[in-house]
Amino acid sequence: MRGRCTRPSSGGALLAAIVLHDIGYAPEAADVGSTPSTERASSSGSAEMSSSPNGSRTSDDATRDSDSSPGVHDDQFNIPRTVSDQIDVNANILPVHGSDRLVQELVDPCPSVPVDAPVPEVERLFRRDRSLRAVVVTGAAVPALLTREHLAEELTGTYGFGRSLHTRSRVADLLAGEECVLPHDISLVEAARRIMQRTRDTRYRDVLVVDRNRPLGVVSITALFEALADVFEQIASHDPLTQLPNRRLLEERGQRVLPDWIGCGRFAVLYVDLDGFKPVNDTLGHRAGDDVLVQFAQRLSSCVRPSDLVARVGGDEFALLLLDATAEQAQVIADRVVLAASAPFTIDGESVFVSASVGLAVPDDVPATCSLTPLDMLLRRADTAMLEAKRRGKGRSMRLTSPSDAALPERRAAIRLRLRAAMESGTGLSLHYQPKLDLATGRQTTVEALLRWTDGILGPVSPAEFIPVAESSGQILRLGQWVLEQACEQLERWMRAGQERAVAVNVSPLQLAVPTLADDILQLLDQHGIPPRLFKVEVTEQAAVADLVHARAQLERLLCAGVGVALDDFGTGYSSLGRLRDLPITIVKIDKSIVDRVDTDTAEALLIGGVIDAAHALGLTVTAEGVERQSQLECLRQLGCDTVQGFLIARPQPADQLPTGSAATAPLSLFT
Repeated sequence: MRGRCTRPSSGGALLAAIVLHDIGYAPEAADVGSTPSTERASSSGSAEMSSSPNGSRTSDDATRDSDSSPGVHDDQFNIPRTVSDQIDVNANILPVHGSDRLVQELVDPCPSVPVDAPVPEVERLFRRDRSLRAVVVTGAAVPALLTREHLAEELTGTYGFGRSLHTRSRVADLLAGEECVLPHDISLVEAARRIMQRTRDTRYRDVLVVDRNRPLGVVSITALFEALADVFEQIASHDPLTQLPNRRLLEERGQRVLPDWIGCGRFAVLYVDLDGFKPVNDTLGHRAGDDVLVQFAQRLSSCVRPSDLVARVGGDEFALLLLDATAEQAQVIADRVVLAASAPFTIDGESVFVSASVGLAVPDDVPATCSLTPLDMLLRRADTAMLEAKRRGKGRSMRLTSPSDAALPERRAAIRLRLRAAMESGTGLSLHYQPKLDLATGRQTTVEALLRWTDGILGPVSPAEFIPVAESSGQILRLGQWVLEQACEQLERWMRAGQERAVAVNVSPLQLAVPTLADDILQLLDQHGIPPRLFKVEVTEQAAVADLVHARAQLERLLCAGVGVALDDFGTGYSSLGRLRDLPITIVKIDKSIVDRVDTDTAEALLIGGVIDAAHALGLTVTAEGVERQSQLECLRQLGCDTVQGFLIARPQPADQLPTGSAATAPLSLFT
């Protein structure tokens, strides 16, 4: 039947049981009441219809379906009514968040009787209406509840003489000493907590619900906890911010409906990622970012049909399952999504602009033989297409139609997914350290921390591959923080072992754009007891000049605290000697591409010599990268270079393999 909520799955019931156990719910073996099973079914069914945890259609849904703009409707694609029936019970935007459901939704109205009413009259009232659960007793200081179960217990009595003993009794004589009265406007979760605070022999009685001391009716304890199971099923399967289905529900429903449509090819997956969302969080705050996500979720839902499914699968990532849609029809929806995202979002009266990159995949785009499920393969293909759309300029949709189109993007998509898993599990990532040789002392007193990644499926992945992917996907911030933390932990271990060496860590442009970077680094140093002079950050000129004012403030903060700052890869891009004066740095690192020819090209040697002299005039030290030959080292020593780094000195290696003590001194052969 359209609009009816489905019963909770066994997974949802299990989750509810676990959560209820956490708040103290432990039902006894004894029955909680003698209400006939048909009455309980009726009560819980009523709760289902009123709560619509899985998406009963609302007036807003109906309005959206009938509105000609900008939605895509059933009649445009000639969708059979049965298809909409199949998914419409799982509408995308829920009218009420499951955890916000109130007790009043479950109230079963019941008649009232005065507190001085004769017991036999009340008994006759229950006999006339077999579905009556309880009556409200009025006239006392506070309303009370007399249930069918309690009345039957009193009239039966210990030896069966209860009815005779109560021939002249009044209702007041039967009232229990402790009543459970709940206000109508509390949540189901709060109601459960209050009930579980009652004594064990009273917590399983039905409860009276009131509105400002005016009785509304009775709530069955059974119906309440059944509804609570629905609430936790809703919480487990939906995103709490946007109210969209989450990845779990996307996969469950996709696996269920996909076999009916993938055979005929009328199925499509869209993968959507917001472009420019991170700056919204960074500049306007996370509340503004949340508002953008909620508004965008509503726009997404207006772009699809009732038969389609929209889910939030990540921070600013969404997936759409389109049933009974050709590739051309799916492309229309993808373009609608791009257009919907391009309109400004209003946040606190201000206009905020983002865009959306959309990847599209249909069954013809994926191989027939694959170890993944068809849905997983389509999601991966759509994700790959989305990354390619970002690479080609963002704010567009993309479909990869041939294996050659998807080869490199699929590699990047696999790196992106596996890197996220590596960060979550903490496996496969490690730091290697490459020593730098001080040409004046012959000591290796500084090392550069270099990130390495070996994945269980992809194998060793070069930083040249995964760092750009991490930067384009926003993962670089979390990855960079991990590197900073690991480097500080290693520094602390060396200090405790009596080994004093400095560590240099690379900072990406995206990290430098975070306003709290300097404070975060200084806090880590203080937490691990590391003197700032033993820590250095390396930034590229591109990162520093992207926002020169902000970068200068961050770097000056570090310099004032005693942290060294190196300008990395000098000599590439638009490097100039004037930039050495503009930036707050202490070290210049000459790029390997120039150092390569210092021993074979006189002009190159003169250029490097000029850079070294200019840097020294500004009070900076100079490091040459990529030194691999003895002749290079000799030329750099003669030009006055301060430190060198490269395979000739040492390759990057794990911390426990670095030389210590006298072994950290360069062999004489390097100076002869």
